[in-house]
Amino acid sequence: MIFADPRHSDFQSGNNTFNEPSLTPICMTNNDKPIGVFDSGIGGLTVASALHKRLPAENLIYLGDTARVPYGTKSVTAINRYALESALFLLNRGVKLIVVACNTVSAVALPHLKELLSVPMIGVVEPGVRAAINASHSRKIGVIATPSTIASKAYQSRLQEALPEATIFAKACPLLVPMAEEGRLSGSIVNALLEEYLRSFKKSGVDSLILGCTHYPLFRTAIGEVMGEGVRLVDSAETTAEQVEMTLLREGLLRTHGPGTVKAYVTDLPRQFDRVARRFFGAPLGKVERIILGE
Repeated sequence: MIFADPRHSDFQSGNNTFNEPSLTPICMTNNDKPIGVFDSGIGGLTVASALHKRLPAENLIYLGDTARVPYGTKSVTAINRYALESALFLLNRGVKLIVVACNTVSAVALPHLKELLSVPMIGVVEPGVRAAINASHSRKIGVIATPSTIASKAYQSRLQEALPEATIFAKACPLLVPMAEEGRLSGSIVNALLEEYLRSFKKSGVDSLILGCTHYPLFRTAIGEVMGEGVRLVDSAETTAEQVEMTLLREGLLRTHGPGTVKAYVTDLPRQFDRVARRFFGAPLGKVERIILGE
């Protein structure tokens, strides 16, 4: 059964509290139940795409909170509330597992979500950390992410815990998300912006750079040109998909017959989402439905 823990009737964040919405229990014994994936916008489709490729028999439900993107510049209170609303939306559609395909939510709100909701829940920070450590030889690792993710120090602290001898360089790149949402992935403005953001990393000698936002892999080519061939760009999508597969196997929830389906929901601008989404997902998503969260 999926339920909200009665010990947590209020969702705490900083000095603010808001009441948790009611949640109807759902039986989750059926392997055909979908995997839920949510992000602040379109970027999480890079994770959904990796899931679809690794687990083609699984049904996926994707939720992009396009009305409130980006999360990376929001307060902790707002991020916590948005994350809970997205998770409850997916739970009410009977998902068997939730992938938090947003680095900001994974860094800021995932522990709270895990306390409140008893459903397997996987973020993208831990898989990214493992991939970066495996890719680095110099033990100099860079992280680019949204302001909230960098401020949370989620990547920095986890990297330091796992590899104490590592030197970590981190920088917020707030303008990349809105540019990705608009489909502006190359050109002189993008190149100039990346040169500005990445200048310090080039001087530091990092050999592994974590793309700490699910939007950033769309800039992989441009980032690679700025950083050069000697720097491994780490995208946590594939590592996250691997962890999802392991969790489903452990829980006995893996779907083995297919093909699986993909259903997408957004909170605003479904046509714009559909137009840009195929660049992230690699294929059309079919009809994209607009919904309202928090009601």
